[in-house]
Amino acid sequence: MAEIPGTPPLIDTHCHLDLRQFDADREQVIERAMASGVRVFINPAIDLDSCRRVLALADRYGAVYAALGVHPNDCADFDEETLAALRDMAQHPKVVAIGEIGLDYYWEKVDHDRQKAALAAQLALASELKLPVILHTRNARDGDGRCIDDLLREIALAQQSYARWWPEIRTSQGDDAIFGVWHAFSGTLDHAFRAYELGLVLGLGGPVTFQNARRLHSLAPQLRADRLLLETDAPYLAPHPYRGQRNEPAYLPLVAGALADLYNITADQIAAHTTATARRCFTLE
Repeated sequence: MAEIPGTPPLIDTHCHLDLRQFDADREQVIERAMASGVRVFINPAIDLDSCRRVLALADRYGAVYAALGVHPNDCADFDEETLAALRDMAQHPKVVAIGEIGLDYYWEKVDHDRQKAALAAQLALASELKLPVILHTRNARDGDGRCIDDLLREIALAQQSYARWWPEIRTSQGDDAIFGVWHAFSGTLDHAFRAYELGLVLGLGGPVTFQNARRLHSLAPQLRADRLLLETDAPYLAPHPYRGQRNEPAYLPLVAGALADLYNITADQIAAHTTATARRCFTLE
């Protein structure tokens, strides 16, 4: 999986390098990823302890950038103190987003109204700090799609109510303006176009390589290539042929290759599109 000379650099826009699955060989994991062409890692947090670990990694590794936030499955105790701690930590110069935040109706760990309150508070914080957001959503086990609808409704409400910076960006950048990322996109084509209207770009990872992911294979080439980001969600959702094993950012070229096949373009073109979009989203040089 060596890097091909001349290939555009890749950005893993969603990986959890701070988790214990990487404690034994984190340095080697980053080295393997760099050798495969990954040049930047966006590491979202899931709770306050994770925020501190992510910032420590960002301090240690020049290629690692931080996103700070409280995941919907971890927001049961979210309060004003939590928000104040996030605001304080987000002053770090390598914080490029607020996330991973959102709604999760699959695990039912936290009451839906509490999830929405934590999401709204963190969307307001992102607006205050003029940072993009990294969004998580997962529908209920019975396939009920209310989670996605509720997430999009919360984003629209935020933009209308308190995301004061968003109209200015939308006016200056038009359709290219980016409000945030819908991580691990799992919606329909209609959801994708609703997301575009809200200034969201869509993150795709290992599942696009799964041989039985026929719905995603049909959907992916209908999505705007200029609104896509590559991600691994490592250590989760390893791509084929590593499915079921620990995922790591070195496998990101497999995601790029699968998307290139679906779009009938080259992997270099996918890399160029997604890297340019990631740089704009997270204001990376």
